[in-house]
Amino acid sequence: MPGARAFEDARLLGTRPPVFGREAGARAWRECARELAADGARLVALWAGSASAGTGAEGSAGARTLYAAYLAARGVLLLELPLAAGARYPGLQDLYPFASRMQRAIADATGLQAIDEDTRPWLRHGPGPYAFVRVAGEGVHEIPVGPVHAGIIEPGHFRFSVVGEKVLRLEERLGYVHKGIEQRFEELALLDGQRLAARVSGDSGVAFSWAYCQALESMAGAEPPRRAAWLRALGLELERIANHLGDLGALGNDAGFAFGLAQFSRLKESLLRATAAALGQRYLLDLVVPGGVAVDPEPAPLAALDACVTAIAAEAEVLRDIYADHAGVRDRFAGTGMVSPELARQLGLTGLAGRASGQRYDLRVDLPVPPYDVLAVRPAASEEGDVAARVAVRFDELFESCRLVQAIVAALPPGAARTAVAVPPAGALGIGIVEGWRGPVLVALEAGAGGAIRRCHPHDPSWQNWPVLEHAVIGNIVPDFPLINKSFNLSYSGHDL
Repeated sequence: MPGARAFEDARLLGTRPPVFGREAGARAWRECARELAADGARLVALWAGSASAGTGAEGSAGARTLYAAYLAARGVLLLELPLAAGARYPGLQDLYPFASRMQRAIADATGLQAIDEDTRPWLRHGPGPYAFVRVAGEGVHEIPVGPVHAGIIEPGHFRFSVVGEKVLRLEERLGYVHKGIEQRFEELALLDGQRLAARVSGDSGVAFSWAYCQALESMAGAEPPRRAAWLRALGLELERIANHLGDLGALGNDAGFAFGLAQFSRLKESLLRATAAALGQRYLLDLVVPGGVAVDPEPAPLAALDACVTAIAAEAEVLRDIYADHAGVRDRFAGTGMVSPELARQLGLTGLAGRASGQRYDLRVDLPVPPYDVLAVRPAASEEGDVAARVAVRFDELFESCRLVQAIVAALPPGAARTAVAVPPAGALGIGIVEGWRGPVLVALEAGAGGAIRRCHPHDPSWQNWPVLEHAVIGNIVPDFPLINKSFNLSYSGHDL
């Protein structure tokens, strides 16, 4: 079995999905990472655990445990590396290039330093210039964009090195909306933390709150009722549909086809209204709660939601044909923002963007939890890796999620929608992981004394995908950047914790 040696001596932490924990010294930390990378396992997240007594402030380099979560064939492997105060640890950036940014963020937040050539700050935006990588050569000039943008979006700085309008290099600088979410978690009770988790990145509220509750329930030994699991999946698929509808419209607009924006915005609005009627909120930030769901819908609004989704799927089929037949849209999408399958594998591209570049992994298929173990998700995939491929994957996932919503409504089990969850003992550790619409969303949770949160780390897949955007734009013209950027549609808030 791939990566089997890395799982040796691991202890089972949770079963939905299977999560194994293993403590490692510095040598084993690297050996396991090398073996897992060679076998195609995915690094999901890298973070520092809670500080030892007396070293709790952000930026302090007290004794801590470093964690790395990997997705492998057997499940999630959580490696733990205890570190003494002031110790440096072996970096993973040579095996997983995106890990360098996570390591820089850990250094800014905790003082723990990796052995990594790139020691520039990531979250800290203090005085003094930031050392962007310069591109030299005749005719090369730089275009700085942001961090404040003309549109109503969150701040991020993009430094283009160009010749004429052709992009030679893009370098991002994020972290402008670092807001201390992890510290805020530590002021909350374990049984209340899902509300903040849902707001880490508001367009992925169901994914984050479900992952949080997975972690909490695994620590408490709680099993949500079957009906609750199906209703959670209903919320997750509605969240996926809403985001794909919004993005498909915005992508049409960025290609100069405002008709697409108007039509998909109309469809998204109809979905949000039906969702609110059935489940109480347009955006389901408070649906998933410890032990189940907060709302058990009545049959009539569920039937109306089913009818709405059926109509959306039929109209989206027509709109897909319109996009495919429109010469201007085809010209803007095809061949733009290319990420080859090999580059996607090397850089760790994940989620829908990864599936558009030959990376077929989907937790709903590869590590399914109820009800996905019986829903038989048909994953979308493409090998082309351009904007057109990412649009095609969105359409395919939209139709599949509409089918899943219909299947869930038709087969929704009877019974309770929530069960009680006991407060886990202090020191307990839980991991939750859910396939959000962007990709795998992970929440790591440590229990404190008296039902408090000692540490919570939420991880958005944008951490993996932001660096790939820098490569996708190379060789394209500057005016195509908004289109390429929208085809990924990555989260600032989920990244800048």
